[in-house]
Amino acid sequence: MIRENLRNIAIIAHVDHGKTTLVDEMLKQGGVFRENQAVAERVMDSNEIERERGITILAKNTAVQYKDIKINIIDTPGHADFGGEVERVLSMVDGVILLVDAAEGPMPQTRFVLSKALEMGHKIIIVVNKIDRPDARLDEIADEVQLLLLDLDADEQQLESPILYCSGRSGTASLDKDTPGTDLTPLFETILDYIAPPEGEPEEPFQMLVSSIDYNDYVGRIAVGKIQRGTVKVNQPVLVVNSNQPEKHNQAKIVSLAQMQGLAQVNTETATVGDIVILSGIPDITIGDTICAPEQPEALPFTHISEPTVEMTFSVNDSPFAGRDGKYVTSRQLRERLFKELLRDVSLRVTETDNTDSFSVAGRGEMHLSILVENMRREGYELSVSTPRVLYKTINGKLCEPQERLVVDVPEECVGTVMEKMGTRKGELQSMQPQGTRTRLEFLIPSRGLFGYKSEFLTNTRGEGIMSSVFDSYIPYKGDIPRRSAGSLICHESGEAVTYGLYNAQERGTLFIGAGVPVYEGMVVGVSPKADDLVVNVCKRKHLTNTRASGSDDALRLVPPRIMSLEDCLEFLADDELLEVTPKNLRIRKRILDNAQRAKMRNKKS
Repeated sequence: MIRENLRNIAIIAHVDHGKTTLVDEMLKQGGVFRENQAVAERVMDSNEIERERGITILAKNTAVQYKDIKINIIDTPGHADFGGEVERVLSMVDGVILLVDAAEGPMPQTRFVLSKALEMGHKIIIVVNKIDRPDARLDEIADEVQLLLLDLDADEQQLESPILYCSGRSGTASLDKDTPGTDLTPLFETILDYIAPPEGEPEEPFQMLVSSIDYNDYVGRIAVGKIQRGTVKVNQPVLVVNSNQPEKHNQAKIVSLAQMQGLAQVNTETATVGDIVILSGIPDITIGDTICAPEQPEALPFTHISEPTVEMTFSVNDSPFAGRDGKYVTSRQLRERLFKELLRDVSLRVTETDNTDSFSVAGRGEMHLSILVENMRREGYELSVSTPRVLYKTINGKLCEPQERLVVDVPEECVGTVMEKMGTRKGELQSMQPQGTRTRLEFLIPSRGLFGYKSEFLTNTRGEGIMSSVFDSYIPYKGDIPRRSAGSLICHESGEAVTYGLYNAQERGTLFIGAGVPVYEGMVVGVSPKADDLVVNVCKRKHLTNTRASGSDDALRLVPPRIMSLEDCLEFLADDELLEVTPKNLRIRKRILDNAQRAKMRNKKS
């Protein structure tokens, strides 16, 4: 049976190339919203952090009706750290729309997600987006995409993929680059003509691979996937099996069944081959499980998810200010929350350590882990995290480390500075392409070399540089890479920072705090331009004497403190420091808080 009235597609692209904006327009022109309805921009980015940062973190599905055909659309993340989200949802679709920016062209994440789609044999529709940009390079971009397809060993059919020219913001698409479109009809028609409808046997026993998991306090775990075979009904008994765990045979019953219609879940009594469905009622369901009819239990193979490359230690907050802000502060609560995250995030790894108060958490990159920390912080958790570190592997008896493919787009005059910095971080230049007044450089660099580099890169390029990277391969260990050239300004005693103490301390470096902020011994209150750490007394007051009053001198002027975001703090951390994360505060501190004890340890090492 061929489902001619259904198409399943995913939209894949590099970050900021306009996937979610294009989905907005497809929803509008697909009749999901009323004509007079007020609609927020990037309506698919429902998560609070997604809306704040302007990036997609979680893959989400929606559906539009074009003519009499339902098109299921999956909007995927563009950032390399959330590549696991893309990998697992590609099994639910029959084709992909590859979105490429009309000025930037194919970027590292474009290569990564496209290679995964090609491996699965999906048909590709190439969409050159943002054609209204003044610096658009339409002819060159089409050639670059074709070269990328050749480079990734695409088959003959994939090399002849249709190319459309689109403006997601304006909601127009055209098959001719010289003739702008008036609406998205050419895109919808190309999807119907080029992407094959799902097919299968509706009369055979039911079978579905779980590609995504959600959680609801009322119904528990919710499974999302595409029906590969058969038909499913509410209250139908099923069996859960897993190709990696042959002993798994859990019996269950389908309590509720729903499909997406626009942005809403619509309950249905039955669904058949090719439908993307949302099921509840199976208590221990996980991503990669196969739900099937009890009379024919066959597990479907699950897509291999790329391994994590970066890890951090999450531990209970043990600073002098522990428990002041957080609602969840114990190791039991921290453990429960981390293992709950594993249910939704297939590219995360959590392992228990020898210390019952700390856990090793591995992910795809710094941003992947920082989003988890930010979510926990907003939920009321209090914890401390270590500096990010790469995961090494031993391959053929050699110690190997992860390597990233880094692409930077910088003004011409900044090329020398960036290349110099890349050299000290063991980066190797692969290509250099002038693009007007800017230059695009491509490097292969150890993942360690990128830790703490982003803020330095923005300083070196006066905020005009763009950088993005994606995991490339494991390479033999490249030796020491300096992580940070600056030292820390460390608080001398516990108390409250006062203007007089801060005024004297600011001569030593840049401060992170202002007057009136509570501090404790061993807390990092600033950065020193010198490599060594300095202990400063920000609580020092100016005392009254018999010759002057304590406030009689000229008013002391403080330089505004440098406000650090969560990512800034993680970038700044040295190996002997921790980041204390609470719902209201971010504090950098030394692992050993006592200044005298820390000095003894340093003397022993030297």
